[in-house]
Amino acid sequence: MSERYARQELFYGIGRQGQKLLQEKTAVLVGCGALGCTSANLLVRAGLKRLRIVDRDYIEESNLQRQSLFDEEDIHKNLPKAIAAQRKLQKVNSHIQIESVIADLNPSNIETLLINAHIVVDGTDNFETRFLINDYCVKNGIPWIYGACIGSTGLTMNIIPSKTPCLRCMLEEIPPFGTTGTCDTEGIIAPIASMIASVQAAEALKILTDNFDTLSKGLLKVDLWRNEIKKLQVDDIKEKANCMTCKQHQYEFLSNDAYSMTTSLCGRNAVQILHPNGSKLDLATLASRLKKAGDVSFNSFLLRAKIDKYELTVFPDGRSIISGTNDASVAKGLYSKYIGM
Repeated sequence: MSERYARQELFYGIGRQGQKLLQEKTAVLVGCGALGCTSANLLVRAGLKRLRIVDRDYIEESNLQRQSLFDEEDIHKNLPKAIAAQRKLQKVNSHIQIESVIADLNPSNIETLLINAHIVVDGTDNFETRFLINDYCVKNGIPWIYGACIGSTGLTMNIIPSKTPCLRCMLEEIPPFGTTGTCDTEGIIAPIASMIASVQAAEALKILTDNFDTLSKGLLKVDLWRNEIKKLQVDDIKEKANCMTCKQHQYEFLSNDAYSMTTSLCGRNAVQILHPNGSKLDLATLASRLKKAGDVSFNSFLLRAKIDKYELTVFPDGRSIISGTNDASVAKGLYSKYIGM
C-alpha cells in the first residue's frame, strides 16, 4: 500500500500524515456525468477510505464524448451510471469502499445518502439539487464544492459553512427554467469538464487532509477556448447578503413541499418523475404488462419501454424518466397510464 501512494506522499502538501487522514475520510459525489467521472477517478486513485456515488441516470451514447468512466458495452448492458462507475473504479482501487446509489437526491433521502460525509462534491446538472445540497451542508457544517460547465466554460467554488459565502449568497433564487443554456443547446467540450473536475478533486484533497489555509478562495471561471482564467473574489458577498440559508438559517429546500416531484432534465427533452410515496416495483411484472404497449427490455437495475414516440425508463423505486417530452403534464399522464400513481 505504501508503494501505491508513494508519489503522493512525497508531495509536501500531503505527506504520510495527509495520506493517513485521507484513508479515514468519506466523500460523497452527487452526479456522475462529465464532472463526476473525472472527480471520482481522481479521488479513488488518491486513496480515501470511502467514495459514495449518487446518480439518478443511465448511460447514453452522447455521454461517451466526455464521461470518461463509461464505454459502449455499458450502454449495451443498460447500466445506470452509478453501477458502471463503481465497477470500473473498483478495478482501479480494490482497497477502498465504493458505494453506488441509483437515486435522485431529494429531501426524503438526503440524510441517508450524505451520512458520514466529510465532503460533498457537486457533479449535478441542475440548480434545484445544488440548492438542496447547499441547504443540507450549511445546516450540518459539511464542506462542499460547487462545479458546473457548458461549452468551453466552467465554474467552481469551495463552500465552507460559516467561513465562505454559500451558493444561496451568490444566487438568491433558482434561475427560471429555460433561461440558462444546456449541453444540448450550447454544446460542451470534454477538456473543460476534465479541468473543472480536476480542480474540484484537488480542492477536495486539501479539505480531506485539513489543508484549509491553501484552499482556493472565490469563484473560479475558466474558458479554455478563449484561454481565459478569472478568479472572482466573493468574500464581501457573505457580509452584504441577507442570505436565507447562511444568515436566516431557513433551509427551505430540505422541505418536501419545496422540492419538485417532476423535473425537466438538462437539455434532454425528458422529464423525471418521482413516485410520491416511494415504491418497490417488480420490474419483471411491469415488463410483462408493458410488452402489450411497446418494445420493452429490463435488468435488475432498470426497465426501458419504447411506446409510440416516447421512451419510459423505470427504476425499482418507482422513479421514472420519460423521454420525448419536456412537458411535465404530458409526462405525468404517461406515468399514470403505464406505471400508475
